[in-house]
Amino acid sequence: MTEANSEMKTVATVKIGPVEVAAFKDMQQMLELVIKPDASVFAGSAIAINPEKILTAMKNPQIEAVINQADIRYADGIGVVTVMRKRLGKAVQRIPGCEFWQQLMQRAATYQVPVFIVGATPEINKQTAAKLKLQQVNLVGAVDGYFKDEAALIASIQQSGARIVSVAMGSPKQELLIQRIAKQHPDCFYMGVGGTYDVFTGNVKRAPALWCKLNLEWAYRLLSQPSRIGRQLGLLRYVWWYLRGKI
Repeated sequence: MTEANSEMKTVATVKIGPVEVAAFKDMQQMLELVIKPDASVFAGSAIAINPEKILTAMKNPQIEAVINQADIRYADGIGVVTVMRKRLGKAVQRIPGCEFWQQLMQRAATYQVPVFIVGATPEINKQTAAKLKLQQVNLVGAVDGYFKDEAALIASIQQSGARIVSVAMGSPKQELLIQRIAKQHPDCFYMGVGGTYDVFTGNVKRAPALWCKLNLEWAYRLLSQPSRIGRQLGLLRYVWWYLRGKI
């Protein structure tokens, strides 16, 4: 058993479809697992799990393998959290990836853990780097998602001494890249963050706080982007399969 898997044994999990999801009682528990009070860092990777990812994993063995290779699979969708609460009979908190990353950056600043960011457009990447530096984050490298030389990127990460690397390139592309980087730079925490840099820099609006508190962020996204209707219909399929005992 790897050190990462050994540390995760202290966290309860719930199997939803083919995916084991960690049942963190709150975001602070996960933050303290990743950056410990002695400033040491969890060596492994994390992936956010929502109903869409569960459904994709059920029909695509390659995506299932990508998801299950992550050391931490945390609940980032209220549909996932609801199933976990019912099966465990106790509180499980939803951990939105965007919020977790921002809290992790604040914790990294406190402990001066070296951070490397990858992904997004050149402009968004620059804005993200500038804002992190203003927050006193020990940023040791920033490369946008349009890099041409993957070997050079990995070499830069290795030479930087980064202990936290976040990649914003969308799933599963970001997770596959993380796997390749981690093979050469394993003593590090990796996290795929999708569109988080866009939200962090204010270029994309997140749902208002009340909508998030009521777990209606999905509805806000649908109203803002009606083109998401196809993806949201997947939630109905998820509920139907849950009721029929298929997940």
